[in-house]
Amino acid sequence: MTKVAIVQDYKTPQRGSTSTLTNDEKIQQEAVKNNIRRPKGYTVSYHANPEMEDMHFGQRHPMKPWRLTLTNKIVLSYGMHQAMDVYKPRAATAEELSDFHKEDYIDFLQSVTPAHAVELSESDSCLYGTGDDCPIFDGLWDYCSLYSGASLNAARMLTNRQSDIAINWSGGLHHAKKTEASGFCYINDIVLAILQLLLHHPRVLYIDIDVHHGDGVEQAFWSTDRVMTVSFHKYSPADFFPGTGALVDTGPLNNSSPGAHHALNVPLNDGINDEQYRQLFKDVIGPCNDIYRPTAIVIQCGADSLGGDRLGCFNLNVEAHGSCVDFVKRLGVPLLVLGGGGYTPRNVAKAWAYETSICIGADKDIHPNLPAHMPLIEHFKGEKTLFPKLEDNKKYDNKNSSVYLQSVVMGIHEQLRYLKSAPSVQMRHIPEDLAGMRENLEKESWQERMSEMRAKKEKV
Repeated sequence: MTKVAIVQDYKTPQRGSTSTLTNDEKIQQEAVKNNIRRPKGYTVSYHANPEMEDMHFGQRHPMKPWRLTLTNKIVLSYGMHQAMDVYKPRAATAEELSDFHKEDYIDFLQSVTPAHAVELSESDSCLYGTGDDCPIFDGLWDYCSLYSGASLNAARMLTNRQSDIAINWSGGLHHAKKTEASGFCYINDIVLAILQLLLHHPRVLYIDIDVHHGDGVEQAFWSTDRVMTVSFHKYSPADFFPGTGALVDTGPLNNSSPGAHHALNVPLNDGINDEQYRQLFKDVIGPCNDIYRPTAIVIQCGADSLGGDRLGCFNLNVEAHGSCVDFVKRLGVPLLVLGGGGYTPRNVAKAWAYETSICIGADKDIHPNLPAHMPLIEHFKGEKTLFPKLEDNKKYDNKNSSVYLQSVVMGIHEQLRYLKSAPSVQMRHIPEDLAGMRENLEKESWQERMSEMRAKKEKV
């Protein structure tokens, strides 16, 4: 019996040949040209559900799930999928979402429709945070359950050791609260994913490079030392959403609280550039890793921190944004990579595709020109390069002096001095109240020790 290869070998047509390549052959050729292959020594998984891409917040709304379509087209056209385990995750169930969110809020998201939204009282809208920023649109529940399901699936791949790096670009919606939508975010998939990781990992480091403060995640884990949150963001309480995340906001003021000094914020001004951001990231995350010693890391890669973003105010290029992913990857601990903000779709797609190449170790060889056979290439407005010069789109002067940035780094290092040691007890179940996490863990640890002592006595 003749063995048939799954991917057939092919020859590149000679100059002047009338033969043509199929799309699959073009992808295979692109993968060879860019030296894309499965990484050695670790596994990367890619979690994407195409049903997400059809969702629509509204014609004038800046959030465009269609940016995921562009991201996936670039990833596929380069052949990056050949270097990863690709999964189409199922939607999360209401029960899974209730691990963090209140059941009445979940019920509301399941039942509300655009027709019902017109009838909502002002008090109901205020109660659940819906409105112009977080509209009620057709398919809202499917949207929430799909992106959350993908993040949960990715987290479980890490805890099951089926992946070392798991990617979900549809996730990273960091503003959602326990009972409230906020900042285009309805379900906080990041919190849900971290809770999954905490079932197996003693310490999780959460890093947020979105231009907006990761307030929802910080708030959820405010009272625990099992999660350290670090957010790099524009900070201007008077005129920039969400107005939180000052340098002095580092967790509960009571030093006896487990969460004290475990919420770190890196407040920035308009116009920070590549060189500043790269150095700042290293100066902050390096010591955080050394002192906290996380056993898993989650990075939210909001691309609204890129230059020229519709809602952003930084001057970062794709390479500088990706350098954060590269730095974290080199730390060598299980890594969950999530999307987030980003409102100029063509630039968002390029950043996330490039960061995918970093995860699989292909970033040094990848060709800067987008593959000519890529579907929808016309939507990149003539910028057919993976690395557009976004600094040319400078809308904001750089207001981050070296003195100011040094003071921020010193403030972060001062907070780290308060951490005497990294906590070591891991979670066995998800507590109903995150604020009571430490008490539950200590009680459980005590019960385990007592059981071991009784077992030893019985043997004697």
